Amino acid sequence: MKADVIKLDGGSAGTLDLDEALFGLEPRADILHRVVRWQRNNAQAGTHKVKTRSETSYSTKKIYRQKGTGGARHGDRNAPIFRKGGIYKGPTPRSHGHDLPKKVRKLGLKHALSAKAAAGELVVIENASAEGKTSALAKQIAELGWKRALIIDGAQVDENFAKAARNIEGVDVLPTAGANVYDILRRDTLVITKAGVEALEARLK
Repeated sequence: MKADVIKLDGGSAGTLDLDEALFGLEPRADILHRVVRWQRNNAQAGTHKVKTRSETSYSTKKIYRQKGTGGARHGDRNAPIFRKGGIYKGPTPRSHGHDLPKKVRKLGLKHALSAKAAAGELVVIENASAEGKTSALAKQIAELGWKRALIIDGAQVDENFAKAARNIEGVDVLPTAGANVYDILRRDTLVITKAGVEALEARLK
């Protein structure tokens, strides 16, 4: 499939052939959901923790005698039945991550790229380079109408471009190795450089 290539100043830079196996698939929501869920679960800290009755700081002395009070029998004050006592079966630190086959992960990235292409939210630019001025780059991005954009470059991101873009709200810049389903789907516009397209095709073949 053909795609128009533009420059950052909005000018035309010809066309580029995009691989149908990457950008021409029928997007499947089930695959995208599986990959996004895998990503978000792996990113979860899993550090939530509560105190059990062995960790709360009350005395372990029996709080009152067993019989003759007219109330229920109780042992120490740390029991879960009491306010601020230990928590029964509460959360403990653990990993929320789970395994996902590499084939499914790769397929998910292909479907994410295809979803952006099918929705008309894919833009191919000649290169991502800047003089390091945030104001100048922000003006160019505003003129192009990119409000929430993910820019994917080749194996390396131009250092000056990364510095200029890092303080622009709603704009993320990633090298090809960092391209992932979640970041692609959560941005309104996917911008890929020509070098990025070549690197993605090499990565996903």
